Amino acid sequence: MNDFRMTRRGFGFLAASAAAAAMFPIPTRAAGSTAVAATFPGAWEDAYRSVLTPMVQKAGYDLTIAPALAQDQLAKVMASPGHPPYDALLMSPGQMDVAIHNDLIQKIDPSKLSNWSLLDPSFQGEYGPTVTIEVNGIAYNPDLVPKPQGYRDLFENPAYKGMVSWTGFGSNTAVMAYTQIAKIYGSGPDDMDAVFKVFKDHPEHLKGVVDSTNHQMTLFQQGEIAVFMCSTGNVAHLKSLGLKAEFAHPETGSPAAPVNIHLAKGSANVEAAYAYMDAAISKAAQDQLKEPPTEMFPTNKDVALTPGIEAYVTRDQIPTMVYPDWVAINKHRADWMRQFDALVAG
Repeated sequence: MNDFRMTRRGFGFLAASAAAAAMFPIPTRAAGSTAVAATFPGAWEDAYRSVLTPMVQKAGYDLTIAPALAQDQLAKVMASPGHPPYDALLMSPGQMDVAIHNDLIQKIDPSKLSNWSLLDPSFQGEYGPTVTIEVNGIAYNPDLVPKPQGYRDLFENPAYKGMVSWTGFGSNTAVMAYTQIAKIYGSGPDDMDAVFKVFKDHPEHLKGVVDSTNHQMTLFQQGEIAVFMCSTGNVAHLKSLGLKAEFAHPETGSPAAPVNIHLAKGSANVEAAYAYMDAAISKAAQDQLKEPPTEMFPTNKDVALTPGIEAYVTRDQIPTMVYPDWVAINKHRADWMRQFDALVAG
């Protein structure tokens, strides 16, 4: 289970990633007015391709879905200044902050979006609409381990020994969990020395560090792990596969991150990109995306929550989630990553 490839994928080393981005496959633009939209791999990619493509085509444009993790999106755009390989990016606040500071995305014109008024004001970002809120916590297999009360349980309850997997600081999900653990064992969300000490004191947890949430999902399916940090959507996907998977809200609060579509600076297909954005926040799209296996929390206020989503979170609970300070996180993230990678590598 030891896999240290995350040290090659450092979020904090965007400059190096950009230099190497020529090695990454860049999506080929189709002729005509086609929006090339970067989307997270896996369930997001499949859902956006099947649900949004026909809607964008109905609006008179084509859509190419290009799967890429957020940090890879950033690297590829930084490698092509002024000529972005994507017209639209899909990011959480951590990457959005980097994109803004590097002038990679531009403010949008809300008048181009017919569904804009159907978003709560908190979802109307000046750099693009929020398409869902990812609520994070702890996934566990109830046949193998008891329901964890929170992060402290994972380190101090013997029932979880050797059953927990973690990822590195390149993962937003991991960072959100680590800031919470820093508050439990240290002086606050920035006290990562306390987090590193906890891992040193529990070396069995270091053996469960792998490179990505997708890797963890595979290990979970294979029964090699019983616990990992993830979003409600990850648990919904596991359940759709017929697996025993449940979601636990940590007692310290559930970290959450809005996911926004952004317009790339220098996009050659702006109108098509707007059609894609508008489709993503439409009632028609979000009524489909809220269903299994994706179960994305809908940001369009005309979309009713499913019982499955309400079992995890309601609209009233969204403001009570824990929203990390990503500007502060990004100031330290590269250093935290180096320290954690060195700790994992031994």
